[in-house]
Amino acid sequence: MGPETTPCDLVTVPARQGLEAVDILRRGADQDSVGPVLHDGACAVLGFLVPSGTAEGWDVPGSACTRTDGRGLRIPSEPPAVGGGWLLPPVAETPVTDPAVLRAALDQAARLIEAADDRR
Repeated sequence: MGPETTPCDLVTVPARQGLEAVDILRRGADQDSVGPVLHDGACAVLGFLVPSGTAEGWDVPGSACTRTDGRGLRIPSEPPAVGGGWLLPPVAETPVTDPAVLRAALDQAARLIEAADDRR
């Protein structure tokens, strides 16, 4: 099963928090834990591909997880959104981001952003 046939759900977050989370994930001990990341054309929203079924238990404030039930969204070689693109393109080794790792990174990102905003 190649990367282009892997069913997945999509976690979407505001770009500021998403970029912070990508930084956290890329700096972490397990740098391979971050899978493909999409951006919309305006770079206002980032989308993390996560395993199918993640949407059922997703409850991270400020983000949404779209269930695909294996129909429709599969990891494509081309970005699905017109005008959008890959921030991190799909690679076979890491077809999706681990939801627990993503949740921790998004929580940490939200705290960093809140602290930065409080200092203004």
